[in-house]
Amino acid sequence: MTAVEFKHISKQFKNSAYPALNDVSVSIEEGEFVTILGSSGCGKTTMIKMINRLYESDSGDIFLFGRNIRDEDPVQLRRRIGYVIQQVGLFPHMTVAANIAIIPKILKWDKARIKDETDRMLRLVQLDPDEFRDRYPAQLSGGQQQRIGLARALISSPRIMLLDEPFGAIDAINREMLQNELKAIHESSKRTYLFVTHDIREALKLGTKVIIMNEGRILQYATPNEIVENPADDFVRNLLSTAELKGGA
Repeated sequence: MTAVEFKHISKQFKNSAYPALNDVSVSIEEGEFVTILGSSGCGKTTMIKMINRLYESDSGDIFLFGRNIRDEDPVQLRRRIGYVIQQVGLFPHMTVAANIAIIPKILKWDKARIKDETDRMLRLVQLDPDEFRDRYPAQLSGGQQQRIGLARALISSPRIMLLDEPFGAIDAINREMLQNELKAIHESSKRTYLFVTHDIREALKLGTKVIIMNEGRILQYATPNEIVENPADDFVRNLLSTAELKGGA
């Protein structure tokens, strides 16, 4: 099944020299881990913010599991979509458990289920529930906060996860650990992930498919191997060369 379909999506912000998205059309199948790669300003963050209607398109349509998102209430839509950002966005006055339980409380889960699922999510992101559930965000490292952000997004089992450079501010060792955990979580869940990054090695490591963008356009959408072996154009080839990955090898 097609999870997300963009049909001729365009978006231009005021005072921008070129569109953030320029007639973008792409179909993403359910269960894919799609990394979206490109330099700053290429449109990758705009693209995922269109899916949960944080931005509205100037033209075109987006379909989520076959339904046009224009026909949906934005708040209800967002409750069904996992969303993780670099800044994490934990509420400082709330415990770890309370932060993770925000959506379940809105959905009126009973207390026992909330506790069980909160503890399960903490274990999933490699944090001991007994040690962490009653801590506050200020008592956590950056890597631990990012894990809590992931747990919060995952707890309601959304069919789609949007991740906007979630590991961008994490040190190299923790970043690699989080990448490995996220990849394992995706493989076990078979959900659809869209992951924005400017790190080509991260994009190729995590993605079952990779979207490469420049100036609001998709230049290539393919598997990591296909991109390394057959870069679509000079821009993609040069991008690979910055990470010492040779096209056409």
